[in-house]
Amino acid sequence: MPELQLDGLVGPSHNYAGLSLGNVAATLNAGATSAPRKAALQGLSKMRLVLSLGLPQGLLLPHRRPNTLWLRGLGFEGADAEVLAACAADDPQLLAAASSASAMWTANAATVSPAADTADGLTHLTVANLVSMPHRSQEWPETLAQLRLAFADSRHFAVHWPVAPGFGDEGAANHMRFAPSPAAEGVEVFVYGVGRGGAFPARQHPRASQAVARAHGVKKALFVEQADAAIQAGAFHNDVVAVSNGTLLFAHEEAFADRGATLAALEARVPGFQLVEASSADVPLADAISAYLFNAALLTVEDGIALILPKEAEETETVWRWLQRVRQDGSNPINHLHVMDLRESMKNGGGPACLRLRVPLSEEALAAVDPRFLLDERRLDRLERLVEAHWPQAIAPADLSDPELQAQCAAAHRALLAELAIRPEELGF
Repeated sequence: MPELQLDGLVGPSHNYAGLSLGNVAATLNAGATSAPRKAALQGLSKMRLVLSLGLPQGLLLPHRRPNTLWLRGLGFEGADAEVLAACAADDPQLLAAASSASAMWTANAATVSPAADTADGLTHLTVANLVSMPHRSQEWPETLAQLRLAFADSRHFAVHWPVAPGFGDEGAANHMRFAPSPAAEGVEVFVYGVGRGGAFPARQHPRASQAVARAHGVKKALFVEQADAAIQAGAFHNDVVAVSNGTLLFAHEEAFADRGATLAALEARVPGFQLVEASSADVPLADAISAYLFNAALLTVEDGIALILPKEAEETETVWRWLQRVRQDGSNPINHLHVMDLRESMKNGGGPACLRLRVPLSEEALAAVDPRFLLDERRLDRLERLVEAHWPQAIAPADLSDPELQAQCAAAHRALLAELAIRPEELGF
């Protein structure tokens, strides 16, 4: 059973506004000049690598930004240019939120339960409400429209509305799946946070996790609390400190509130459960988070398991030394390390795993996915040329109020839809 990797194409309005409370990298780089063209090309290079490893690769589209509809809901009036000018004058931070390209991190787009795990035998996808952060709370309508288009075949897929907004849901970034083989019934682990008075909020509400499992009809669900110490250190999502693949958990020892109970539950429920865990002595939690070690993309390849890592992992001494030991240890299946330059995403607080949504599918279900959302080498070539022609080279904070930049972003989005033969009305525009 193949696992489709759905990466988010970085949008033309990619900028550094420090909008994400609890995301250390995003906060540190607030106000810097971004490079949207470079960011999108870096993301496309990652997609090309995944294709070369033999996995199916697709993409989700950047959203239309700046989001004038959202700003109108906040009291700004007039034509688009008037709305944006008034917002820039009254509340520049709000304009930055309306211009955010954060939909690029598709690990937050939805939670996915494959057909083998669900009571009705369908692959279920629930769009995340992302209510914890204003700039991300805008995303779900356009994400829902894309997923309903890509997974329209009701013989294989069920795409759900977001969880009610009273309970924050951040999607697959707080979800793991364990299964002895790709097509076997798995155990789905929903990781939630509990606010304990720290400076940074817990974003995944336990009731949101329960609601998603309930809507999907998940047959074997486990609910686990993330360690608040990890959240306060900057692990705003579970996938910054833990990720799974097959029967393998790849994690930091400080990932979970009750490490012992979590590991015991997995050992009892997952046949052949394996653990590759970094101790705090080997990899301090701060190093793991800043290098996005556990936000690596963990992928099954023909002869083992590959990690796609950001260059920051290679450049962090404790992380890289520990990874060399992991690769040389014959008792675990991780035997490939692929290091990529994803600095534009990393500087805004997202590593390799943030950029993709994993969708395990049968061959028949994969064939039912709308092909306009799937990639091959030729389409990647065309997308790279399109990005080079239409994406801005640089955006400084003051540029967000520039009408020429706003027009360039709109033209880039239209060109992308045309390249993929997606009509605006298919996405509700």
